[in-house]
Amino acid sequence: MTSAAAHTPARTGPGDRAVLVLRLAGPLQSWGAQGAFNVRETKSEPTKSGVLGLLAAALGLPREAPLDELLALRMGVRTDVPGTLLRDYHVASDFRGRPLPQAGVTAKGVQRPTSPAKVTHVTSRYYLQDALFVAALEGPRDLLERLDEAVRAPHYPLALGRRSCPPAQPLLLGIEEGDLEGVLRGLVWQASERAKQSYAHKLGRRRGLDGPFRTGTLPCAATFEDAEGDDVLRDVPLSFDLHERAFLSRRVRHEWLRIPTGFAEFDAATENDADENVHDPFDLLGR
Repeated sequence: MTSAAAHTPARTGPGDRAVLVLRLAGPLQSWGAQGAFNVRETKSEPTKSGVLGLLAAALGLPREAPLDELLALRMGVRTDVPGTLLRDYHVASDFRGRPLPQAGVTAKGVQRPTSPAKVTHVTSRYYLQDALFVAALEGPRDLLERLDEAVRAPHYPLALGRRSCPPAQPLLLGIEEGDLEGVLRGLVWQASERAKQSYAHKLGRRRGLDGPFRTGTLPCAATFEDAEGDDVLRDVPLSFDLHERAFLSRRVRHEWLRIPTGFAEFDAATENDADENVHDPFDLLGR
């Protein structure tokens, strides 16, 4: 096992570095770092293995290709819309009544038979519904330009963590100047206009208003790769080869960013200013 600090990209000055920004949205997303066949969970935000897998597919890299170049990218994720959790209940059988193969494969890539023989698999797969994330990758400009071009015309179909989860458009927000934190802090909230109006009406109801209450900014959760971070995620892929799959760890830090909502006109600069006289603990329960 490799230590977490050993695989956190170093932070360097701007120089020839830039930030590639992706908008990850779709009806379903699933970001499982590791999972057994019968239960495929999803993390609450995109994993580094999932995002690098999307970029590797765009470049057309074979599964056994080395990932050193992509692993050097430093990643940050902003949760613009967290979405809700969906459990997909599966029951799978062979229509001929034959025993089912297991997930493990032989050296020849053939699935091993289940032992004892099993004719029905019951599996649960978890997804995030209607979530929206902004993933930013900081690295050498020449590499980001190649990735930008590849995402615009991908070699393989792209997916949000699982092949059954195609991304909505726009997926690519382009290459930005500056550092990771500054880019994610300055980018306008990517939620749909309908979601923004719903948010404004929710704030209005909390204040006893008949209409919306719009703020210039809102708080947004974010995760940044950071060698000094206080959390560890084991989602750095060593290889996408089915026979060599392994993950390393990386250190991250979590924080709240105050980002621009994008409203052309607003009633208060910040939500905090407006909340000084309004305290509703039940709002945390999603009322």
